[in-house]
Amino acid sequence: MRWWTGTGLLAVVVGTGAAWGQSAQTLEAVRLHRDGARALARQDVEACKASKCPDSGRISLLAGTLALAEGDVGEARTLLTGVTVSEPLQPYLAYYQGQALFYSGEPAQAAKAFGRAVEKGSPALASRARARLGESLLAAGQAKEAAAPLEVAAKEEPSAELLYQRAQARRAAGNTAGEREDLKTVALRYPAHPYADEALTALEAAKPPLRLTLAEHLQRARGLLDAGAPRRVLEELEKAEAAKLPRTKPDKAQVALVRAKALYATGKKDEAEQALAVARQGPAPVASEAAYVIAQRALKANENEKARELMAAVEKTWPKEDVADDAGFYVGWLDLQGGRFEDSVKSFKAFDQRHAGSRRRDEAMWYRALAHIRLEQYGPAREVLDTLVNTFPGSSLLPQARYWAARSQELGGAAADVTGPAYETVITTAPNSYYALLATERLRELGREPPAAFPEAPKQAETGETPAELKLAMALTEAGLFSDAAEEVQTRTARIRNPEQALTFAQALLRLGEYGHAHAVAARHLWGRAFGARAPDALAAFYPRAFATAVESEASRYKVSPFLVWAIMRRESAFRPEVASAADARGLMQVIPPTARAIAKKLAEPEPAPAELFSPSLSIRYGSWYLAQLMNRFSHPALAAAAYNAGPDAAVKWVKAKGSLPLDLFVEEIPFKETRGYVKQVLADLYLYQSFYAKDGAAQRLSLTVPAPSVEGVSF
Repeated sequence: MRWWTGTGLLAVVVGTGAAWGQSAQTLEAVRLHRDGARALARQDVEACKASKCPDSGRISLLAGTLALAEGDVGEARTLLTGVTVSEPLQPYLAYYQGQALFYSGEPAQAAKAFGRAVEKGSPALASRARARLGESLLAAGQAKEAAAPLEVAAKEEPSAELLYQRAQARRAAGNTAGEREDLKTVALRYPAHPYADEALTALEAAKPPLRLTLAEHLQRARGLLDAGAPRRVLEELEKAEAAKLPRTKPDKAQVALVRAKALYATGKKDEAEQALAVARQGPAPVASEAAYVIAQRALKANENEKARELMAAVEKTWPKEDVADDAGFYVGWLDLQGGRFEDSVKSFKAFDQRHAGSRRRDEAMWYRALAHIRLEQYGPAREVLDTLVNTFPGSSLLPQARYWAARSQELGGAAADVTGPAYETVITTAPNSYYALLATERLRELGREPPAAFPEAPKQAETGETPAELKLAMALTEAGLFSDAAEEVQTRTARIRNPEQALTFAQALLRLGEYGHAHAVAARHLWGRAFGARAPDALAAFYPRAFATAVESEASRYKVSPFLVWAIMRRESAFRPEVASAADARGLMQVIPPTARAIAKKLAEPEPAPAELFSPSLSIRYGSWYLAQLMNRFSHPALAAAAYNAGPDAAVKWVKAKGSLPLDLFVEEIPFKETRGYVKQVLADLYLYQSFYAKDGAAQRLSLTVPAPSVEGVSF
């Protein structure tokens, strides 16, 4: 069980002086997944019994859930039996009683408890409890009774577990067609799940037995490849071949293509290349993808010249296949990266002619314009950019197209009374963008006062009634059930249907310290109010001073701008302390455990456990220290942001290669797409935070010169 790590509601409840049965130390330990949390909770139970405190039921509920999480079912049953809790917590007590009973081997009794949770629980809890009710009834031998709850549960959340359980219930109800459908879905859609193998075994034992087609074997193989199980991919393909399913040359080519990808993933390069040679003899869709795989590998290995040659061959040989689109795009992009700007213009122009329906056509136009700019061909650049704006009015590239059209005018010698209004349009049409920031600086260089992007700073309502829908979440937080509280908030906010309701929720969530949920509500419902109407109440949810005490304290300690900390936090986690990435980055500032260990060593303090990186205070402290070190080394927020995202070594490499360019061009030529977008957003957010909240009120300037980084300094 993973405990929620948010702290906002907890801080509010504590701040209001609520009578806590649990100690603050216990709640902190639960929130941070600390090993001693269960022991502390048990101490609270004993202390409450000794003093006959009125919160014994609530305290026992938390202690019981912690015992369950550690697999001590006996203690959980003891703690959860015969206790009384307030009405809002009663369905949760029933749910966790059901858990304890189920894992004690009493599924029939567990089903009764889960039934109470379904009957009285909120929608978030009822959905969970309904799935467990069905599972318990199955385990109790009441498969027919399990059918109804499992039908609903599997429809609400068609997971491998629920589909497999529903198949069992359908069989008991005589619905063999439905059983077969569910088992096959599990086997094909979730091939890496343990139930997939059980589903296949059941299907093969059925009458008539199921025999997968080649297409279905390939579907499973591709799913296993996506799940990071390449050895199982090879096993799946061997089964297909053992059944003599790949009969034709096209069949064998398809199998060879999937096999090649799996072999690459297992480090068997020579065998993978042999498989690709077979795939390239197949029909055009397979052969073209095989050739594209080879070109992609060259691209990832930074063998750009080879990649360019291979991409061009893919586009030329298979012009009507899907991969020709991406291959043609990369030809122009690699020309641009290699400094062959004239070739890039030609390549992107040819791309525009050959791929008129491409989803990347606006992006190709942008890079073509950039190549013209690098050639100092400002008139042609502006023509392409104007075409982009007129042809793709909904493109996300419009702010940069408008900025660079204005910049091309200026570089081409246009007067300030011509370029000034063009820069002003960038600010008024995309006030929260990186390009509005650049346009502001260009106007100041021209001696013109830029228009205010936002006439008023964000405004958070200090008072207001908490929506009734959030009161249950507060009760759950008060009980230390952080995971349940988070689920309740997410469910309630997902049901918001209009901006007025969203604004009420967002402001309430801000007051509760739930910055991540407030930001999510705003991003879904309040974009127009914030960036169209420029309403300060909506802006507050987009740009909150989240965890202000910790941010301002740590920023002051390490001499880094708190606004930079907020900008990084906004981009990294959107103010959600519980976030974990695929790369194991954790918490508000997305610190990975190895970096945390290196920071702890620099600070001469004990290494934190990985779970502690979800702590807002620790994440903010480590993130602030690290940002301070990056600013000390790189002296510019753009470079610090690039280093935070891609690492200091990459940032140094890019500055050495293209640091002579002005900042706007330097950022456009960062080779990693993710890092380019990251730097742009962080800079935009940094300067917006400064304009909104800086105490001195003085306009902060963005240096458009790229400084040389220090040789010494942080390198991890």
